[in-house]
Amino acid sequence: MNWRATITLRLVALMLLADAAGAFAQEVQTRLTPDEIAAMGKAGPGAGTSGVAGIQSIVLAGDPGKAGPYTIMIRVPAHTRIAAHDHRDDRSAVVVSGQWYLGYGATATDAALKPLPPGSFYTEPAGAPHFAMTGDMPAVVYISGTGPTSTTYVDPANAPRP
Repeated sequence: MNWRATITLRLVALMLLADAAGAFAQEVQTRLTPDEIAAMGKAGPGAGTSGVAGIQSIVLAGDPGKAGPYTIMIRVPAHTRIAAHDHRDDRSAVVVSGQWYLGYGATATDAALKPLPPGSFYTEPAGAPHFAMTGDMPAVVYISGTGPTSTTYVDPANAPRP
């Protein structure tokens, strides 16, 4: 990644997290390097994720299952599709690595997907259906919102099975 992309990615991540900074100020201060994040315990899909098998999530700050701000990191394997779903909280996200494709609407169509390379920013408004996928590369995305969050699939038949 060139220096401009690195700076852009860092600036977008800072803007994403700035909204929640005031609320997090009363919590324990947190500073995590990429190596420290990589060493954190990895879980399968958790609160605030789509629930799709193979997706790993790490809670970076807060608790998406409780009231208050949170930030999660998701690692999405290559060739993963996430059907149309929504969340009850407003969320914003930054693509950290890989190639992420995101579309809005109640029906997932390839035509509605927009490729989002590293450094891209997007929002998931409360109650607004959206869908996503990865292609040949996995993706890492940081998502921030105000919990408690939820995930509801537009078509319950598309919800992942435990």
